[in-house]
Amino acid sequence: MREGACAKSGGLETKTRLSTMVPLCQKAARNVPVQAVRVQQHEGARLLILSAAAAAAAAAHEPIYWVDLGLKNGINLGFFTLRYYSLAYLAGIMLGYWHLSRMIKAPGAPMAQRHADDLFFYCTLGIILGGRLGYATFYTGGDTGIPSLWLHPAELLALWHGGMSFHGGLVGVILAIAWVSKQGGLPFVRVADYIAVCVPFGMMFGRLANFVNGELWGRVAGASVPWAMVFPDAGPLPRHPSQLYEAGLEGALLIVVMLLLFWKTRARYRPGLMVGVFTAGIAMARFCVEFFREPDAQLQDFAARTGLSMGQWLTIPLIALGVFLIVRALRNPEQAGGRPAPA
Repeated sequence: MREGACAKSGGLETKTRLSTMVPLCQKAARNVPVQAVRVQQHEGARLLILSAAAAAAAAAHEPIYWVDLGLKNGINLGFFTLRYYSLAYLAGIMLGYWHLSRMIKAPGAPMAQRHADDLFFYCTLGIILGGRLGYATFYTGGDTGIPSLWLHPAELLALWHGGMSFHGGLVGVILAIAWVSKQGGLPFVRVADYIAVCVPFGMMFGRLANFVNGELWGRVAGASVPWAMVFPDAGPLPRHPSQLYEAGLEGALLIVVMLLLFWKTRARYRPGLMVGVFTAGIAMARFCVEFFREPDAQLQDFAARTGLSMGQWLTIPLIALGVFLIVRALRNPEQAGGRPAPA
């Protein structure tokens, strides 16, 4: 009896367990697909987010192509193309002349309007002739691989072929100031102070024209430079738009500094101060930008041998000269109208 009862009770117990487990198994079976679907959905969303992030990163590192900007090197008049580079020189000279005419109306001016007119003419000649002759001297002949323009004087007049030197143009402007000062009996340093305030206008327009022409590009840039550009004739690698760096430092920044110095301080009464700030400022800006600017093709070996580009070597004396003029101006007493102020 006991064994039969036990067998019966065991059967009932087994049946009870089975009846309890079946619903649990059915519930588990129903939950498995739902959980799998949820996992798949989660995984799909994660992959979608990663794909979007990867696409955004790829787009962020996509270089800018200069040709896509739609820039042109001039205005086609049909019979003649008016180059933006020429317009940049013209705009810089005209704006400088206009501002100089305003400056000499302020107290303490060392010159009259007739002197400003003469400076406009001779400084224009100095920029063009000095810039061209400087290019022939520093960037052609010797080890450059380019025939010296000094051996082909007719080529010096071919301005449309390009080739201007900032340092040569600077020498030309200095000679023009010296000539006008001597002819008019003007204090050379004070006249140079006034001209120095106006030069950055031309520097900014000139560098912007270099960018518009797609020339004088920078060195190859790394992936961390989102504004790197691929320039025509510069290979497939993105490069620094060093023309814009120069326009910003040698142009826009110096414009702000020089205008504030003239109109908001008494710097005009300290001969040599403004020309010293300009000389040191533009030389240091050029020295820094040269680290990002591609050296001229004919001077790459020179830069590799010496560790510095030709432009950097030429700016070192200018930095020293600018600092000397600043220190000298600050140590000397203020002057008014070119004469020592009364004690």
